[in-house]
Amino acid sequence: MRVRIASTKATQKITKAMQMVAASKLRRAQTAAEAARPYADKMSAVISNIASAAAGSPGAPKLLAGTGRDQVHLLLVCTGERGLSGAFNSSIVRLARERALALMNQGKEVKFFCVGRKGYEQLRRLFDKQIVEHLDLRSVRQLGFVNAEDIAKKVLARFEAGEFDACTLFYSRFKSVIAQIPTAQQIIPLVVEEGAAASTTSYEYEPEEDEILTRLLPRNLAVQIFRALLENNASFYGAQMSAMDNATRNAGEMIRKQTLVYNRTRQAQITKELIEIISGAEAV
Repeated sequence: MRVRIASTKATQKITKAMQMVAASKLRRAQTAAEAARPYADKMSAVISNIASAAAGSPGAPKLLAGTGRDQVHLLLVCTGERGLSGAFNSSIVRLARERALALMNQGKEVKFFCVGRKGYEQLRRLFDKQIVEHLDLRSVRQLGFVNAEDIAKKVLARFEAGEFDACTLFYSRFKSVIAQIPTAQQIIPLVVEEGAAASTTSYEYEPEEDEILTRLLPRNLAVQIFRALLENNASFYGAQMSAMDNATRNAGEMIRKQTLVYNRTRQAQITKELIEIISGAEAV
């Protein structure tokens, strides 16, 4: 029992330390995620406004108009590189898996692009042959826009090669330390917001809308992926902080129960020895 109590106390120290580390990293990750939201939202709004003006144009970019088919879907699944974060990784994978199965039931072809080791490890159990690419970011200490650009270039290269017709981005949106929301966002072809499409304000663009979209749409793809990576990073540390806090509490409860059992066993042993001594004295 002494060994078990000592082992549980050592585990409690580790979980407490991990909780504190996650809490310190969460502040920076949360600040970065919140700072990226206004830019990403405004970028989407501007592009949606231009796209609504260019709707139906024969020269509209394929990133907006699509390929004209809806048969092959690429699921871009962004998860964490490490575990010990509760249901953070599993919730994103579950959402992607449900979407994949629904598409397959409709007769669609599904491909996966995995960003993050944990998502790849879970998805390859069922969809090993459908994973076309896996990107590991464990060596990246601080996420930058260049990481999102690399992913966007890989996705665009596959789209231009005709490997898929639609792409959906999966990530976890940070809400609070105890709440992370698994999110699916279609990024190819771009979904035009209803508010922008219904706007009565008329704008004149120079150069033409199609030319502006040709330049902005690839950058918007990288911006949305960058936002997803930052949201994921903040969500991961929030989930890990919460999970390690629960683990620390559970370890404390286990230590209390083990100490109680140890004291009762020790008391029973002492009582037994006293009875044997008294019985021996009386026999003499």
